[in-house]
Amino acid sequence: MQVTNQIGDQHEVPAEEGTEKKYLLPFILITSLFFLWGMAHNLDSILIPHLKKACELNNRQSTLIDTSVFLAYFIMAIPAGMLIKRFGYKNSIIIGLLVFASGAFLFVPAANTQTYELFLFALFVIGCGLTILETSANPYAAILGPPESSSNRLNLAASFNGLAAMVAPIVGSLFILSGKTHTPEQMAAMPEAEKLAFLAGEAASVKMPYIVLGTVLILVAILFYFMHLPAMKPQHTEVEVKPGFFSVLKYSHLSWAVVAQFFYVGAQVCITSFFIRIAEKGAGLDEKTAAYYLGIYGFLFMSGRFIGTFFLKFVKDYVLLSIYCVASVVLCLIAIYGTGIVVIYALGGIGFFMSIMFPTIFSLGLVGLKSNTETGSSWLVMSIIGGAILPYGMGTLIDMKHDDIQAGYIIPLVCFLFILFFLLVLHNVKTVEN
Repeated sequence: MQVTNQIGDQHEVPAEEGTEKKYLLPFILITSLFFLWGMAHNLDSILIPHLKKACELNNRQSTLIDTSVFLAYFIMAIPAGMLIKRFGYKNSIIIGLLVFASGAFLFVPAANTQTYELFLFALFVIGCGLTILETSANPYAAILGPPESSSNRLNLAASFNGLAAMVAPIVGSLFILSGKTHTPEQMAAMPEAEKLAFLAGEAASVKMPYIVLGTVLILVAILFYFMHLPAMKPQHTEVEVKPGFFSVLKYSHLSWAVVAQFFYVGAQVCITSFFIRIAEKGAGLDEKTAAYYLGIYGFLFMSGRFIGTFFLKFVKDYVLLSIYCVASVVLCLIAIYGTGIVVIYALGGIGFFMSIMFPTIFSLGLVGLKSNTETGSSWLVMSIIGGAILPYGMGTLIDMKHDDIQAGYIIPLVCFLFILFFLLVLHNVKTVEN
């Protein structure tokens, strides 16, 4: 059986027949989750340079912010899949929102004590909540409607994740970043009392945004509790033997999609985590202006999602994504070897072209899994561990290159090359051995 871009008829369909309008409100609610976890992830791009300054970290230490969040994905992916099977999509979403909110509120004691380890723990808790949400919402968005439009539906929902990529840097610039930067020499020469006051002020600025975020999450959880979401049941009637958690990897397209997703998430996190730093060092921008350009990057990312979703109606998903991948490789080379503001433009272009990679790879990986979709979804979410490992490697490389931020972008370049190989060679495989 050749890989096709269908999900819904291979797993679940609405328990009751009806028009797509019946599922409009549930789809809108699910889409709101994509925006919320997009806010969390894109605020990390602000936190990395901010806490690097507030907690006096090097590049490698600052990437532990990414490691904390994405390590949670790896650890929680299997329990999240089990949670869905035990309690269903709706209850799992509510649990995910409450865990997410708990992590957001932990930013208050972390800021009050100026403890970097507590910040990391708070981010780990947030990551656990995000894992539950993504493991629930991605397949639910895919199966909430006609199977032939599953990829379009998933990309449409993910477009609001792109909206968050534009909004989060603006929020971070207004409420988190102070615009005050000092060189190590200036910090060393600063009177101790003034230095402590500066660091305390930098740490405290994160409290209000995360209190607001946690409050919104609680309100959304309450809304989900009182709203009706369509129950889902299997469409197929034949007896199907479910493979175990590791046995599902016999679907080779899923195995390679997991690897491709590992590299994609690693590339995306690498690019955004060091965006402000490369804007400061490569283009000579201050941190608030750099955050403004990060917001433009988010706008291009969002635009890419909407435009990509439109083109997916006319172009096969793996063909469109292959074109986008080639463009990302070229722009990554410009980011490495270019100078001045052109580097920022290249990174903005990458944001546009990698916009549909996650949902499309996710969709390709779930093809043909039927009742094993939850297990496959867990594997694809576990692959997000790439966001914990590759940025740490990039930070280490940058430190080894004496803070040469551009040199570190060779890591996302390699990632895009593998994704291109997956799309051209590895995705079109037999999913069932006859």
